[in-house]
Amino acid sequence: MFGDIQGMMGKLKDAQEKIAATKTRMNTVLIDEQSTDGLLKVTITANRELKNIEISDELLADKEQLEDYLILTLNKAIIKATDIHEAEVAAVASKGMPKIPGMDLF
Repeated sequence: MFGDIQGMMGKLKDAQEKIAATKTRMNTVLIDEQSTDGLLKVTITANRELKNIEISDELLADKEQLEDYLILTLNKAIIKATDIHEAEVAAVASKGMPKIPGMDLF
């Protein structure tokens, strides 16, 4: 009725391992983002881990402006990282998942 259950379970396990490896690899994918004027630069991984912040001396004089720059620039970087992360994981998952009738997940 369900075909080769063991084969499907094996494919599922392989897919899970590939997804885990992809998530680990995402720690090495770096996303650089900067404010429009280049006064603030951030680097994060595709797993959304902050790696570096560069702040211009000009921004250090205005706390409120610095806070605004941090929020805007980090949010842009997080969106890019999330898009990359989700696309990579979805690509790996869709290749390795067994085809189960009625369960079109990707």
